[in-house]
Amino acid sequence: MTSDVLSLIQKNMDGFSKRQRAIANFILENYDKAAFMTASRLGKAINVSESTVVRFAAELGYEGYPEMQRALQELIRNKLTSIQRIEVSNDRLGSNDILSTVMQSDIEKIRMSLDTVDRESFRQAVDKIVKAKHIYVLGLRSSTALANFLGFYLNLLFENVILVHTTAVSEMFEQALRIGQGDLMIGISFPRYSSRTVKAMQFASDRGADVLAITDSEASPLYEIAHTSLLAKSDMMSFIDSLVAPLSLINALIVAIGREMNADLSKTFTELEKIWTEYGVYENASHKE
Repeated sequence: MTSDVLSLIQKNMDGFSKRQRAIANFILENYDKAAFMTASRLGKAINVSESTVVRFAAELGYEGYPEMQRALQELIRNKLTSIQRIEVSNDRLGSNDILSTVMQSDIEKIRMSLDTVDRESFRQAVDKIVKAKHIYVLGLRSSTALANFLGFYLNLLFENVILVHTTAVSEMFEQALRIGQGDLMIGISFPRYSSRTVKAMQFASDRGADVLAITDSEASPLYEIAHTSLLAKSDMMSFIDSLVAPLSLINALIVAIGREMNADLSKTFTELEKIWTEYGVYENASHKE
C-alpha cells in the first residue's frame, strides 16, 4: 500500500455503503484511538458488526483488518504527543491486568520482528560491523539505552568504537567530525523519531561512511538514509516506548558478531577475566556474610 490509510478512506468515500461510511468517518475523526482498537471494539463503537469492519478493510485493498490497523499505527505513532499516548493507552488497557497486557504485547512484538526481519540484511550488518575502520553508535532519547547497550558490548570486542554522547546537534557533528570512507554509523531510533539522529546519519552518509539503521519500519526516516536497515517492532505503552523487540534484535546482533570473531573473542574475555579477578570487579557471593 503506497497511500496512507486516511488518504485511501477519503479517496473512496463516495463509493462506501452507509455502514462503511460510518466506519470511515469514525476512523477519520478518531484515528488515534481507532488504530489500537480491535475490529470487534471498533464495530461496537459505531454499532456495526465485526465482519462489516473486516470487509471495510478489504474494500480499501488490505488483506485483512490487522494490516489496516498496522497501517494506521504506523501513520500516527510518530505524531502523538505524550498526552495523546496516555489517553490512547488508557483506552487500550481498560480494566485489563496491566502486567499481563504489557508483557503479552512485548511477546507479540518479538514474534512479529522474528517473522519480518530480513536475514540477508542481518548478515550484512554483522559483516559491516566486523570490517569497519571505526564504528559510531548513536541513539537518542529512549533509544539511548539501546545505543549504550550495543556500544558497551562492541567496545569489549573492538578498539574502534565511538559511542556518540550528545545534548546538541553541534556536538554530534563534532564527535563524528572524522567519519568517512570505511567507517560505519549505526543509528538507532524509534517513534517518536529523533530529528538529531536523522541529521547525524545524513551527515555520516554525506561524508562517505556506511550507514546502518536499527529502527521499526520502512516508513522510518532512518530507513531512507541507511544503506542497510534492521527492523524490529516497537510499541507505545502509555507515555513510554516499549523497546523489548529492538533489544532482542541487538542481542542477536552482538551474539552473531561474537561468533564471527570467535578466536579473538576468547582471547579478549580470557584477558578480561584476569583483570576482573585481580581488581575485584565482581563480588564473590561465597564471601558474603
